[in-house]
Amino acid sequence: MVKNVLLFTGGLFLFLTGCVLYGVLLNVKEKPLQQEMALKGITKVENPRIVINRTTFELALYSDTILVKKYRAVFGRNPLSKRSANDNATPIGTYRICEVLTKHKYGKLFKLTYPNLQDVETGFISGSITQDEYEKLRFDNNYGTCINTGTQLGGNVGIHGIGELNFLFKNLPFVFNWTDGSIAVSNESVDELYNVVTKGTEVVIIK
Repeated sequence: MVKNVLLFTGGLFLFLTGCVLYGVLLNVKEKPLQQEMALKGITKVENPRIVINRTTFELALYSDTILVKKYRAVFGRNPLSKRSANDNATPIGTYRICEVLTKHKYGKLFKLTYPNLQDVETGFISGSITQDEYEKLRFDNNYGTCINTGTQLGGNVGIHGIGELNFLFKNLPFVFNWTDGSIAVSNESVDELYNVVTKGTEVVIIK
């Protein structure tokens, strides 16, 4: 019995180690943002825009209409589109960065304007929010501020790093969606994005 447990544990350790090493080899090929910009003849990212594809697990950074770089991204544990506070799903729609936090448990955080007007309309029609909440959320959206998170629609959705487990998670050669609904990229990736995005940057999430 003990022998079987040891064999299983050892085999699992070797498997995970092999996965991480394979992931490291894959990530070695990734070019830094400055190098990608140089290859495209760009010295500065103008009018940055982010497009996130939940099907391909990619976050694409654009300078105006020019694709500058793609980053690997993972999402909420729930594969559906976000509809409520605790559903662990990533929303689909067009949002903007409303706040940039440099000190966060996952490194840096770019908070998004979720729920947007479409999310608010859907929530009101379905009865998830009251008339007063509906009016307040519409007001927040119209003024581009971070949205009230105290309703059934939830909030606190953003783009962030991985944090302390960065080396392990960024080098997994398979997809592992682990967030509460936010978009996670590696610590290195969120640091690169921090240098080019600003409050008001458009973020489009598609599936």
